Amino acid sequence: MKQRLARLSLLTRIIAVLVALLLVTCGVVAVVSAVALHKFLIHRLDQQLADAGQRYAVVLEHPGDHDTDDAQFAFVIGQPTGTLGARVAGGTVTAAGVVGRPTTLSTDVRAVLAHLTDSAKPQTVALPGLGDYRLVAAPGRDRDVLITGLPERPVDETTSRLATIEAIVFGAALLLAAGTGVVCVRLSLRPLRRVAGTAHRVSALPLASGAVSMPERVPNPAPDTEVGQVAGALNQMLEHVESSLEQRHASEDKLRHFVADASHELRTPVAVIVSHAEFVLHTAPDLSADVQQAVARIAAEAGRMGRLVDDLLLLARLDADRPLDQTDVDLTRIALDAAGDLRRTASDHRWQLDLPEEPLIVRGDEHALHQALTNLLTNAATHTPAGTTVTVAVVPAGPDGTVHITVRDDGPGIPPDQHARIFEKFGQTDSGAQQRHSTGLGLAFCQLAVEAHSGKIGVQSEVGKGSRF
Repeated sequence: MKQRLARLSLLTRIIAVLVALLLVTCGVVAVVSAVALHKFLIHRLDQQLADAGQRYAVVLEHPGDHDTDDAQFAFVIGQPTGTLGARVAGGTVTAAGVVGRPTTLSTDVRAVLAHLTDSAKPQTVALPGLGDYRLVAAPGRDRDVLITGLPERPVDETTSRLATIEAIVFGAALLLAAGTGVVCVRLSLRPLRRVAGTAHRVSALPLASGAVSMPERVPNPAPDTEVGQVAGALNQMLEHVESSLEQRHASEDKLRHFVADASHELRTPVAVIVSHAEFVLHTAPDLSADVQQAVARIAAEAGRMGRLVDDLLLLARLDADRPLDQTDVDLTRIALDAAGDLRRTASDHRWQLDLPEEPLIVRGDEHALHQALTNLLTNAATHTPAGTTVTVAVVPAGPDGTVHITVRDDGPGIPPDQHARIFEKFGQTDSGAQQRHSTGLGLAFCQLAVEAHSGKIGVQSEVGKGSRF
């Protein structure tokens, strides 16, 4: 029950409480007024009984005292219609009648009247066929009991009519109160809806990266009210978040510029190191084997540093949301070149191609796409053992115009709990010594490059069943 109430809107709960309180109040008023009216009418009925006295019952007690029916009628005249009179002697009703009712009373009614004892106080008795009667039993002159009564039907009808009127009036009042309450509560909660709308707009903003323009502040004409305090707190939070985001963006922008500038400065010395190392290897064949190995190692590591510098430059460019080149790019040629490069540097792997027969042309940045595919192939070569088969497949565009590029290997696979982590900058899997050969930037660059081309990249992998990017 509490969970159901918790799922109801604040408007619904307020109106429900309001209607419930009004319903209880109206019910209490209706019951109290009906009971009070019933008691008042019964009291009036008792006064009528006292005013009527035993005149009608006395006529029934001594009918011989009156020579004609007109004389008897004189004692009956003035009595309300429905007045009951009866004489009980020796436990038997000897005479009984009802004013305005020519028929004699039934045996069941006489049996009830015969068991009444004399009492000075009026009492309510249910008479079969006649309904409830207010009766007074008093001793007669002949040691008998004289009974006089008035019907309670007018009292019950009046009380019932009052209850009907109250039900109609209170029902209309409840409907009017509910409608008015809905309008008033909606107007009162309008600032909260503005707060909720602003919060929804903030939740839809890309707060994770880039400069963010926060939405307008919530109008707060009544800051001292509860709703005004909520609006004020939200506005204060938005100002704090906006200030923090601006500071973070400024810091990231400075770092991005530093990385770009440093990468530009590093390209020249790295290129010089590579060229000098290759020059030594080609012009000094008489060097000892150890020296040649050391120079070759210098050239290889300098080449790896050069590729890292290229990745850093492209990452800085993509992070800054700078537009990429838009030219016609042959994805088939990119796949051939990237796989060919890896065949030479990772000859201990088996490389396979699954390409369409015709060139597959798309619009994009050739260098970024080539570098992204090269990074995927380099990862496959670095994180799988020798002898692993790596397959590069390019599937032509389908009905939706999407081109699929797949890099699949039959290596050890990646645990599912690390799938999201490997696309983070400097994110690495727990692959032991192989981490030494990885900077953690390759897949992060792939994701940025693919998303810059309005694409998506994902991974399907299980331990022992290979990986598919």
